[in-house]
Amino acid sequence: MSTTIEDVRAFISQLPTPADLAQVQEAAARRLGELDKAAYNDVVPGRRARINDRLNPAVLRRLTGTVQERNRTGSRAGFVLDEDSTRLLRTDPRNRYRIPEDTRRFRIPGNGIPVACLDLIED
Repeated sequence: MSTTIEDVRAFISQLPTPADLAQVQEAAARRLGELDKAAYNDVVPGRRARINDRLNPAVLRRLTGTVQERNRTGSRAGFVLDEDSTRLLRTDPRNRYRIPEDTRRFRIPGNGIPVACLDLIED
């Protein structure tokens, strides 16, 4: 017999102390991290991707490019726009990035794009 979510909720509701509940929270957070990491294992340097609609600022949404290195935790990745997206960003009136005219492929500055905001594109 497997454990249902109702069983888990009932168990949690019976925990006697905040410390016990905190241990459940820590275990859940750890498991969420594992699932999140596994969900984005394919977002690796060199893969082409599109920035999805979850990212702010909105001016970067739907732009395409190449995934670069991931940060230490793997939650963010550097991102270099392709030529078309660099041109689109350069000419977008909402753009706040300074992109020199001779730049063909613009690297998004900062600490990277959240990997959850990158949808891989099949080549």
